[in-house]
Amino acid sequence: MTTAVLNDTKMKTFEELESVVRSYSRGWPTVFEKSKGYKLWDIDGKEYIDFFAGAGTLNYGHNDEKMQQKLIDYIKQDGIIHSLDMGTIPRKNFLESFQDIILKPRNLDYKVMFPGPTGTNAVESALKIARKVTGRDTVISFTNAFHGMTVGSLSVTGNSMKREGAGIPLHNSVFMPFDDFTEDQNSIAYLESFLEGQGSGVALPAAIILETVQGEGGINAASMEWIKKIEAICKRWEILLIIDDIQAGSGRTGTFFSFEPADIDPDIVCLSKSIGGIGLPMAITLIKPAYDKWTPGEHNGTFRGNNLAFIAAEEALSNWKNDDFSKAINKKATILKEFIQAMVKNYPELKAEARGRGLMQGIAMHVDGLANEICSAAFERGLIVETSGPNDEVVKFLPPLIIDEEGLEKGMKMLEESIQHVLASK
Repeated sequence: MTTAVLNDTKMKTFEELESVVRSYSRGWPTVFEKSKGYKLWDIDGKEYIDFFAGAGTLNYGHNDEKMQQKLIDYIKQDGIIHSLDMGTIPRKNFLESFQDIILKPRNLDYKVMFPGPTGTNAVESALKIARKVTGRDTVISFTNAFHGMTVGSLSVTGNSMKREGAGIPLHNSVFMPFDDFTEDQNSIAYLESFLEGQGSGVALPAAIILETVQGEGGINAASMEWIKKIEAICKRWEILLIIDDIQAGSGRTGTFFSFEPADIDPDIVCLSKSIGGIGLPMAITLIKPAYDKWTPGEHNGTFRGNNLAFIAAEEALSNWKNDDFSKAINKKATILKEFIQAMVKNYPELKAEARGRGLMQGIAMHVDGLANEICSAAFERGLIVETSGPNDEVVKFLPPLIIDEEGLEKGMKMLEESIQHVLASK
């Protein structure tokens, strides 16, 4: 029986019973059964190296033993699972640890809001509070941005296919060119001209929202200089700066917050994905105290009290008590960067360029369909890696931050073999 037929058999239930909206199970047509660290295994016992990490949700790997044991112990003790925003011990412990381990050492002052369990909940709450405290309705976003799939988040998302899915007009947002979006244009000067010009048609916005590294948009990394200039513009015009650190945060770029190397102090920060530690749904919105102007219950959600996520999240924060974890990430990031640069140089047929920073990097290939073919070939060899970008032109590397150098090297070797295989078939 061929591989294609075997996969069709395994995927029959999903094909017949699940909505056609599913996506990842199409690119990786197998049934996964087990996971640990940076590896997964399917029902046939085939091992896969994970360069996907739940789209950045599993920075600390699969089934971390300390997190796992704490969850088991809590459940066995009949600990409270669901609590909305009532006070619980896991909620208290997370808040105190986040303050002591993350915020205070970085001289950051935020109120922590639990808006709901996913990243788009964090973005929606950020947009709402920015509009509430400024009294303005427009939000500036950037080309190739991705901020979520609910209507407010879609309004500041650049991908046309995802925007069309809203089914209604998306208003009250303006898109500006991201750093280096066009080679012959100064994006900062362009933005300033719109804010200064009386005839630009752009009203003074409530906020500017940005990702320092655009994940779904193609692993486009903004320069620290550009990020600092955006903050300066916000301060000059009294515009709130929202950093969407949902994918780029929680250590993905080497520091806990992706904006730390730029030495900025955003007004609002959105976190989700790996903030929950072990992959459980969790999101937080960090708000400067001066802007925490909600009335009680003005933004709420049934699942904003995920105590299991709080427990895993608090354990995950222990990685940040010193800079050892950050140093290890940056060391592996250098290995990955050197590999990507070698692929760009050694395989000119890819017409490729290196993108990203930290363990959020990619190879942008300017040949239609090539990145998808390479990711498919990698899956056959036992590597889970996805594409990103407006045309799926980027092979996107998001390995768990805890991956060891041996696992990283093995995954990179599989990727190079996949490149060679696809190019040989052309």
